[in-house]
Amino acid sequence: MTPTDADVIARVLAGDIDAYGILVDRYHRRFARFATRMLGSQEDAEEALQDTFLRAYRALARYQDRERFASWLYRILVNRCQSMLARRRSQEIRPALPIEQDGPAADAELVQTDNANWILGNLPAEQREVFLLRYVEDLSFEEIAALTGIGLSALKMRVKRGLERLRNVVQENRHD
Repeated sequence: MTPTDADVIARVLAGDIDAYGILVDRYHRRFARFATRMLGSQEDAEEALQDTFLRAYRALARYQDRERFASWLYRILVNRCQSMLARRRSQEIRPALPIEQDGPAADAELVQTDNANWILGNLPAEQREVFLLRYVEDLSFEEIAALTGIGLSALKMRVKRGLERLRNVVQENRHD
């Protein structure tokens, strides 16, 4: 039987430091994918993720709601990604964009193109975060709301505004 996050945390706090590896293994792949899309670089994503796991480990004794470890860890990761983005606000060369259609299928396709990192880089971090959770991680609005603590109506508005912004970026760059 697979131990719950709370069980693993209890083991770590009882002195079984190696048990923390279970949590790292459990969340690394999913969170690495998210961080890579947020930051546009696998190297930066890995740095953010390592820092996230280290910060979580150091704060584990103060963490109370052990059943919601994934949400807590996710918030740490988002904060690390946002800090890294704030530090590097450099201009990139704009590539040509291949998207020729609009609609929900095109919305999901935006993050599958070779230019996805550049395209997503045009979104503010809070819109990029919910866009990735919705279209890359394929989470429902309810799941995203629970994970981020954002209300459903605000969350849906962020996704809507993010999609509008992405469509505008694609449209503008078709004519460049």
